[in-house]
Amino acid sequence: MNADSRFKGMTALVTGASRGIGAETAFALASHGAFVLAHYNTSHEAGAKLLDRIRASGGEAELVQADLGRSDGIERFVSMIQDSNRTFDILVNNAGSLVQRTAFLDLTEDLWSRVFTLNLTSAFLISQALLRGMVTRKEGVIVNISSVAARFGGGIGAIAYSSAKAGLSSMTKGMAREFGPHGIRINAVSPGTIDTDYHRRFSSPQALEGVVKATPLGRLGTSGDVADVVVFLCSEEARFIQGQVIEVNGGFLMV
Repeated sequence: MNADSRFKGMTALVTGASRGIGAETAFALASHGAFVLAHYNTSHEAGAKLLDRIRASGGEAELVQADLGRSDGIERFVSMIQDSNRTFDILVNNAGSLVQRTAFLDLTEDLWSRVFTLNLTSAFLISQALLRGMVTRKEGVIVNISSVAARFGGGIGAIAYSSAKAGLSSMTKGMAREFGPHGIRINAVSPGTIDTDYHRRFSSPQALEGVVKATPLGRLGTSGDVADVVVFLCSEEARFIQGQVIEVNGGFLMV
């Protein structure tokens, strides 16, 4: 366990926590003393490995499964959270995926809806559920995981994903305005191209090489690069940061 226990006594919920950015974020929060409820959908084995890693380091966590790409899955997940009677201090809305790279003229309404449900609607409904308690207690932190795609439209075939992430970035700002007066801090992190299974699935080696060449720091990002920023935003050190979308992309896109 990290000697820095800044989140000791707190409970954090991280969605999409079995792999990549979500897993590193869950591990980092647990390493700093938080009890972490780690959500996953299909990757139970990866989630179990995360749980073992957290517990081996002296941290505490539990896994919870739900399909956040379906309305009924979100409803079930929210019910489980509410039935747990836990008090959540931190929420990281990380669950998301491009789902399927599809040209705009081939994009169906069903796929559009699936992408928005997973990347935006799930964050809306889960935030809404947890915010009620945060408002009552006059404290809490939410960090939404957006994407650099929200800034420039993403690659070819990613319009639904980039549009959903742009909505998430905008929702972050609106939430920050509404809930700041209640003592709740809400921000977003916008990763660039991160070396995870996501890009190994949806991006070609040539495309990734092009990103590296266009990035001033000369490499792809790591999940830890993003998790460290999330931890900072959840901490007291970020106490006067509100409604911001923090770009973590090695200089690939400067705004």
